[in-house]
Amino acid sequence: MVELHKKHPVIRIGPNSLSYGDTRAIKDIYGHGTKCTKDGQYLVTSGSHYHLADVIDKPDHSRKRKVLSAAYALKNLEEWEHKVADKTAKMVEQFDKRCTAPLPKGQTVPNPEDLTVDYRKWANFFSLDAIADIGLSELLGFLDTGDDLITVRRPDGTSYTCHFRECLYDNARKQSHIVWSYDWYKVLDKLSNLIPRYNRMGANGKLWDGIPPELSLRRLERYERGEKQDDFFQALMEDKNGHPNNLEWGEIVAEVSIMMNAGSVTTAIAITNVLYQLIKNPDAMRKVREELDAALDDDDVVAPYDKVKHLPYMRACLDESLRLHPPTPQGLPRETPAEGAQILGDWVAGGTSVAMSALVAHRDEKVYPQADTFIPDRWLGEQGKALQPYFITFSAGARGCIGRNISYLEQAVVLATMVHRYEFALPSPSWEMQREETMNWLLKDMPVKVWLREKFTAAGKEEA
Repeated sequence: MVELHKKHPVIRIGPNSLSYGDTRAIKDIYGHGTKCTKDGQYLVTSGSHYHLADVIDKPDHSRKRKVLSAAYALKNLEEWEHKVADKTAKMVEQFDKRCTAPLPKGQTVPNPEDLTVDYRKWANFFSLDAIADIGLSELLGFLDTGDDLITVRRPDGTSYTCHFRECLYDNARKQSHIVWSYDWYKVLDKLSNLIPRYNRMGANGKLWDGIPPELSLRRLERYERGEKQDDFFQALMEDKNGHPNNLEWGEIVAEVSIMMNAGSVTTAIAITNVLYQLIKNPDAMRKVREELDAALDDDDVVAPYDKVKHLPYMRACLDESLRLHPPTPQGLPRETPAEGAQILGDWVAGGTSVAMSALVAHRDEKVYPQADTFIPDRWLGEQGKALQPYFITFSAGARGCIGRNISYLEQAVVLATMVHRYEFALPSPSWEMQREETMNWLLKDMPVKVWLREKFTAAGKEEA
């Protein structure tokens, strides 16, 4: 789509679907005040109750946003930082165990046995543990065990054990392959089970369907025993004055589901991508490390958010990585109102599905010169501020991602901690990340060699 949009600003990608490649369309499609609404794709994949991300009705969305905005308010970041720090400390503990000797000078290819860490896997364990604690005060323990096994109770009293990520990702894979046909989605969902690959995806998807109710039930049982926490679940149950919200159980489970899904997958992708980009771009790694060394003390094993949240170059690295490889690259579809809408100055008939891919927007050379290159400096100063209207990793307007601040908190603390403490090497200088596009841009393994920076080794401390 990126290449096609270099030649064509508008492309018909379906009988009633238009994809836009001109960043000026962002405001018309997604901006505050747009009359476009989320389109039928969100209804196709929804459950019995809508969550904040798939609800289409604007008044219902406003109601949900009001309930959840208190939980996602900036002031809560201070309450949640210790949960993020705790999970980051567990990540450090695991990485310290897997540290190797430094890569010898002049050697660019690590020995295969020294590739002791799949960074992508550990980033996902981190994001799952963190969002479960932030949202449900639930300690999944994936970072402790190095595994994502979870036990789920069925309504009939039996239980099963499954791998959290496998179930979640296979569910997303299957949906993304057949969601393009709204009217035929349910038929295709059943017919595709005749193909072994899709049958496996569907089976794992059914296992995933039991995880959000299980996690919700665990937290409900504690809530009913009188346990109150500063978490997402508490905000679902009560307003800020302690009055019950009286939400249906299905709606609570739906909100927990999207929190555990979107709140973990995209952040894990972002955390992995930015380290990958820094390893591939040594000058950028050097700059961000110098900034972190100046801001952090040597005994800051986990980077305090207060010390790193305003570091301009580190934030520039985060944003540039999110620009170059947005975790959700596909265009998020919107439907024009019955009376039609003006997009890029042209009238588009009512009931038309319109979208702009974040990947397409972020590779626009008119907005981002050398768009295929990792250039964090583009986000510094006034030129960086001028780019914000065209940065749609978290979407835009009233339907923008409500968890944006949490994601930045997690990304900042993990990146600062990892880069400040460790050195990393990929399997070779030419090694490239493999990606799979579903609803999100899922990553394959990222094997790395990890070793302590000299100042954190025993010899380095003695010399200091």
